[in-house]
Amino acid sequence: MGRVQDKVVFIAGAGTGVGRAAMQIFAREGGKVFGVSRTEANLRETVELVRAAGGEADYHAADLATEADAEAAFQAALSRHGRVDIVVHAAGVGYSWMEKSPGSMNDIAETSLEKWNEVLNINLTACFLISKLAVRQMKKQGGGSIVHVASISGFQGLPAAHTYCAAKGGMINLTRAMCVAYAGDNIRTNCIAPGFIATPMVASVLNLFDDPAVADSLTPMKRPGTPEEMAHGCLYLASDEASYCNGTVLVIDGGTTARQ
Repeated sequence: MGRVQDKVVFIAGAGTGVGRAAMQIFAREGGKVFGVSRTEANLRETVELVRAAGGEADYHAADLATEADAEAAFQAALSRHGRVDIVVHAAGVGYSWMEKSPGSMNDIAETSLEKWNEVLNINLTACFLISKLAVRQMKKQGGGSIVHVASISGFQGLPAAHTYCAAKGGMINLTRAMCVAYAGDNIRTNCIAPGFIATPMVASVLNLFDDPAVADSLTPMKRPGTPEEMAHGCLYLASDEASYCNGTVLVIDGGTTARQ
């Protein structure tokens, strides 16, 4: 307990999935969590869960893919706490986004420029905007820790969801570049690369695990991971326990990529 005691933790994508789990776990470890997401109702639910468990939490609803909203959200955290020690960027969309935006998870030959820009903005531009704000603030205050939630799809080819793959690959290499650039400012930048995770983002394909043969082909553990398992990876990388981790890509996939 207390691995991020009294540290201010800015969590993007806090309304559901990995972001919600991170809000709960970081608060349990003593962090003052500040959640951001587009859907205010989901954020309120997350904050209520944290507070009910005795944690300290606040939130700000924003579309982090827009510069004005990203700046407003980050400033709201600074206004509340005066600093940001840790950033966990878990915002993004996956296969379930097809239900709201048909064509967004197609292969590149069937992807329009509009859908390409849409998915890149949500999954990569938002990461860029928050990372930029975090670095500027952390330089002022003498350091900090940034953790991006990427995906094994950032280095593993898929037959579809090509824009998603490109965005996650960009997030991984942005992590590496930031590590090289800002280590001298006492800013560590790392990322996790989840495999199949039981979150709303991939709810539409989780039924694949119902078939034992298919489940075995997806991962040696024959099950999807949980948001909590991913959030614990973020906690480790963000905490002082990982003080020599910088530019690390922590794969948490149940062994999916071990077979390659």
